Amino acid sequence: MQKHNCQKVIGSLVVLAGLCFSGAASAQDSRFFVSTGNTDHKLGALSRRPSAGKVETETADDFLLNQTTVITGATISGLITPATPLANIANVEVEFYHGFPLDSANPNPLAGKVPTRANSPADVEIATATRDGNLGSLRFAPRLVNDNALVQVKVADKILPKPDNTTHGEGPVTGEEVQINITFTTPVILPAGRYFFRPEVLVTGGDFLFLSAPKPIVAPGTAIAGDLQAWIRNTGLNPDWLRIGTDIVSNPNLAPTFNMTFSLAGNTVIEVGTPGQANCHGKTISGLAAQFGSIDAAAGVLGFSSVQALEDSFTTFCGE
Repeated sequence: MQKHNCQKVIGSLVVLAGLCFSGAASAQDSRFFVSTGNTDHKLGALSRRPSAGKVETETADDFLLNQTTVITGATISGLITPATPLANIANVEVEFYHGFPLDSANPNPLAGKVPTRANSPADVEIATATRDGNLGSLRFAPRLVNDNALVQVKVADKILPKPDNTTHGEGPVTGEEVQINITFTTPVILPAGRYFFRPEVLVTGGDFLFLSAPKPIVAPGTAIAGDLQAWIRNTGLNPDWLRIGTDIVSNPNLAPTFNMTFSLAGNTVIEVGTPGQANCHGKTISGLAAQFGSIDAAAGVLGFSSVQALEDSFTTFCGE
């Protein structure tokens, strides 16, 4: 009897060790990272928060998720012009958009103030995925890369509705090249699909020009299946968007289309419920515990401050 009990205990320990190893392996395998690589200094496209005397201007580029993903951080590269102390970077806000015609009032891609809306970001952002430094849902840390960088063409002020959209940009510009590292203190949860990433930066006494990256993506970037080009809009164009390369710059000698320089990092989750269904939250929490070994471990790996923060975020994800 004693021998049998010992065998049961040993067997249980072996199973537990296997589960722990499996959870660790799953956590390791779940890491998500996408990057468009290094900037090519061909384009600087304005992406700024609204402030006194300055209209909001948004620049967005696409990425693809193959399964539900918890995004914990990002990097963006840009040109600060005119040159100004890094302390003048006062805030960063990040939004994520579905592709048109989702979240859009008019599904006709030929309607509106632009040549087309096909493959553009939606009219409005995914509200639950917005993160803002001023609200404490993200932290940011800028790093100076080059104190005197040159960009071949700037797109900032001449963002006009059709038929005047092809302005060819505003010529070359110099400034401080910076990389801004962003941590989402409240991680962003998105189901599988194609999305647009839109960061905005508020600079006291200057502007942030989102820098372009090669298209197609080259090393050290990671290829994005069906990679689309970058889009831009300002308050006057909203809710429509223009293609920066095709509609505005329109210069095949410079680049017919552009990517923007950014990366996103986080973890994929493999067992999640379906948003809107009654068992979504319970299935998701059970799946996370199985994938990462425990719900506490899941909260730590996925970047949540606590189990309760994880529970709350997935409650929102499930639409409960």
